[in-house]
Amino acid sequence: MYAAFGNKEELFRKALERYTEGPSAYLTQALEEPTALGVATAILAGTVRTTTRPAHPHGCLGVQGAPAASDSGREVRDLLVAWRNNSYSCVRERFQRAVADGDLPPETDPGLLSRYVTTLAFGIAVQAASGVARDELQELADAALRNWPLS
Repeated sequence: MYAAFGNKEELFRKALERYTEGPSAYLTQALEEPTALGVATAILAGTVRTTTRPAHPHGCLGVQGAPAASDSGREVRDLLVAWRNNSYSCVRERFQRAVADGDLPPETDPGLLSRYVTTLAFGIAVQAASGVARDELQELADAALRNWPLS
């Protein structure tokens, strides 16, 4: 393992990269939706779908991995924090564009709205890991989007 990856942290970094390109790729695809509501809907639907896949572990590597990292795993914990913050930043930038384009009302706070969506997504992952069913998680996502700001 050390010959191939150098250390455990580098191995985890590679695993997280593969996770980002694989199961978590829905985020990149969601950011291409034509409307901010479409982005949020695709993020939450992707989270529900990915975190509740049959015959796969439920939950999210980027969310579940953080609490498991002890003080000796600080590099891994910091990597996961950066991974989650990057997701937030990407969504915030997309929502900033939506405000500039008139897709969201001018008074919309893109940072707060993206924190709302990413917190819901990460919470869905925690609930999925706890065994909450896919249908219930999708109902939660749908309910959360009913109060979406319209332009």
